[in-house]
Amino acid sequence: MAITDEAIQNAEARMAAEREHAHAVSARYDRRSRRLIIRLHSGLELAIPPRLVEGLSQATPEALSEIEISPSGLGLHWPQLDADLYVPALLEGQFGSHQWMARQMGAAGGRSRSSAKSNASRANGAKGGRPRKTQA
Repeated sequence: MAITDEAIQNAEARMAAEREHAHAVSARYDRRSRRLIIRLHSGLELAIPPRLVEGLSQATPEALSEIEISPSGLGLHWPQLDADLYVPALLEGQFGSHQWMARQMGAAGGRSRSSAKSNASRANGAKGGRPRKTQA
């Protein structure tokens, strides 16, 4: 497949538009606060606990300290962990893939406590509990 000059110009225009929004100029791991500190071109700094980010939750401080910023500033890479983050997605509250985020939200929902959930559990228990699965 041949890449045309027009395709290159279009790609460069898209990249320039993305860079207008948010790109990282520096990134580091702060051991004292146990947070990733990401400084954006606007001066905004994000402080994110690694446990919230896909691929970083079990990482050692040494591995977290080695961060590479892509030339565009739109991506962060941890070479020791082979983990990547897209900076604009961080600003949208996405700390991993859609599948990973869905698992995190499902786990949080399962741990939640409410009076409605307690009442439903009691009512289900009074009926004999969860029905057994039948073999088809």
